[in-house]
Amino acid sequence: MINMIEGGVTAPKGYKASGVACGLKDEGIKDLAIVCSDDIAVAAGVFTKNIVKGHSLELSMKHIKNGYAKAVIVNSGNANACLGEQGTKNAEEMADLAAHLLGCQRENILLGSTGVVGASLNLPKVRGGIRTGISSLSADGGHEAAQAIITTDLVVKEIAVDFEIQGERVRIGAMAKGSGMIHPNMATMICTITTDANISRGLLDRALKEIVAHTFNRISVDGDTSVCDMVIMLANGEADNEGIVNENVEYKHFKSALEFVCLNLSKMIAKDGEGATKLIEVIVNGASDEEDAHMVANAIAKSPLVKTAIFGEDANWGRIITAAGYSGAKFDPKLIDISIGDLMVCRNGAALGFDEALAKEILKKDEIEIRVDLKNGIVSDRIFTCDFSYDYIKINGDYRS
Repeated sequence: MINMIEGGVTAPKGYKASGVACGLKDEGIKDLAIVCSDDIAVAAGVFTKNIVKGHSLELSMKHIKNGYAKAVIVNSGNANACLGEQGTKNAEEMADLAAHLLGCQRENILLGSTGVVGASLNLPKVRGGIRTGISSLSADGGHEAAQAIITTDLVVKEIAVDFEIQGERVRIGAMAKGSGMIHPNMATMICTITTDANISRGLLDRALKEIVAHTFNRISVDGDTSVCDMVIMLANGEADNEGIVNENVEYKHFKSALEFVCLNLSKMIAKDGEGATKLIEVIVNGASDEEDAHMVANAIAKSPLVKTAIFGEDANWGRIITAAGYSGAKFDPKLIDISIGDLMVCRNGAALGFDEALAKEILKKDEIEIRVDLKNGIVSDRIFTCDFSYDYIKINGDYRS
């Protein structure tokens, strides 16, 4: 059984965290988070597929190849991206300072940066924040760390669970940021996950990649893929379970708990999309293969016309079938069924005389389900997205103001 618990990234044994204000944001707003394992942990990561990558992320991609890490440091308010040699130097100096203060190798420090791309990073402020953050590390610091990584997010996103493996209680904790520039093409935001499970690096890496593909890579807010985003996971083994080294039933229990954590964070991110008022779940059934199922779900989830129709509480299913049609997937448009909530609005590619008042009531809800049946196979896919409101334009138009 998977149980929700308090504590976020510091819920697992052997982790401390902090969130401090180093001055990259307005005075007093937390903008630098540190998550640290008492001992070196095995580490795995998934990184953005945008060919333009932030300098902090590039350093993390290099460091994680050794398979171990002690700390993850994330600053918000500046992406440390597209700054040439200075951006690389910024990342190296951040890692060097943290390694010195924590008594580990530079390669055991992972970095993330999020904020405005192309703006100079005030390195002295960040260095001061790292010093303050490390001196402030606490077993109760998970929530403050989660506060420090957000940018345009309206809510802090964190979760923790415990479950049993081999007779021992094992915990997973996580924090994430993400509200805009969210689109399935990992990574879609910054997320740090901690666990005290004793698991091999190879299986940790496999579990993370497989679950990210079906959770974080299945959310879309605005179709943009960021240059700085990543999911990092640390496992320090302090739960004292016998090591998970095979894909056995204990590994499956671990994966189930990790999927629960990642799915819940994914829904939090989609629901907190910039200016969002509704969470939308797009479900595609009856595809001939995974690619077709994903293409249809992705096209519908990305469509500004679908997203604005949902915001306006308008059951304009024509926008849904149109998006499916240009997705590139193979299906017979004369067979497709479309439902909004429990209300079927299109059968066999043709209009139905549905109750508009009932449709309006369904669309007034905070969470909306769009279900499409292609009737061309047995494969399904699902993407979480959100509506587009007037506030999305305002938030992004004013982002650097």
